[in-house]
Amino acid sequence: MDEQVMVFAPAPLLTVTIEQQADAVELHLHPGGQGVWQTRMIAALGTPVTLCVALGGEVGDALRKLLVEEDVTVRVVDRQSGTGWYVHDRRDGSRAEIAEDPGAPMVRHDIDELYTVTLTEGLRAPVSVLSGPAAPDVVDPDIYRRLAADLTANGGTVVADLSGAYLAAVLEGGVAVLKVSHEELMDDGLADDDSVEALSDAGRRLQQRGAGSVLISRAGEPALALLDDGTALRVHAPPLELADHRGAGDSMTAGVAAVLARGGDMREAVRIGAAAGALNVTRHGLGTGRAEAVRELAARVRLSPLEDTRADSDDR
Repeated sequence: MDEQVMVFAPAPLLTVTIEQQADAVELHLHPGGQGVWQTRMIAALGTPVTLCVALGGEVGDALRKLLVEEDVTVRVVDRQSGTGWYVHDRRDGSRAEIAEDPGAPMVRHDIDELYTVTLTEGLRAPVSVLSGPAAPDVVDPDIYRRLAADLTANGGTVVADLSGAYLAAVLEGGVAVLKVSHEELMDDGLADDDSVEALSDAGRRLQQRGAGSVLISRAGEPALALLDDGTALRVHAPPLELADHRGAGDSMTAGVAAVLARGGDMREAVRIGAAAGALNVTRHGLGTGRAEAVRELAARVRLSPLEDTRADSDDR
């Protein structure tokens, strides 16, 4: 079996960004959404990746053309309803939302066709990444449960970066690696607060519900890694100046998947994931980076036992 990754991104977005460069105003059109950003980083790390998406409407037609320019294999299912989009203004250096539409809910026929294509590609790849839509009503969570269960039952390694009903669905199906942010744990009522104790307890409960290893990102603080062998770690990424915090978690998930696809272990996967996430915040393009930079940063990622009670800032 080839060392490759399948990324399930049922509802990608067309992203429109306005930027200011000196005296010129620039308009940028790119494919976006969690799965697309993860796919882009996996490809940047040198791992072949197949992206499974559903596209529809005028926006979907435009997005299809842009996806061809990505250095990945794309499997497209035509959907009856329209693809989502957003418009952001970054002329003053910050990101201001002008308008957005996450896309119309997918109908049963669209989901069935996308499931068949995704299952086929997932069976061909040793690792599959399940990514979520921009809004919770766009895709039925049950397709996540079915994919997680069927891919796992057929020897695949499933990596998921989800929250809410989608997280519950993959836990029911079974997932080898679950990445979740501390905000998502609190928003879903799975953690009482953002303390290390509360978050690690939440992660262990997720393991009891069906997750193998659990990675918990914590914004600027060291991530937590609860591995399937019982090891609990703090993940100290090298400090880098922030350009744009968005996409760091997606890049972490991508790094983990890329390592597992080529046969690496979870400790290496955590290091590469942390390095990819750290690099992403130094750039304005989501899911972007260079493999050589990630490797250099990975050598500077430090893993310490979760029981180390020193302050996170001192550990870093």
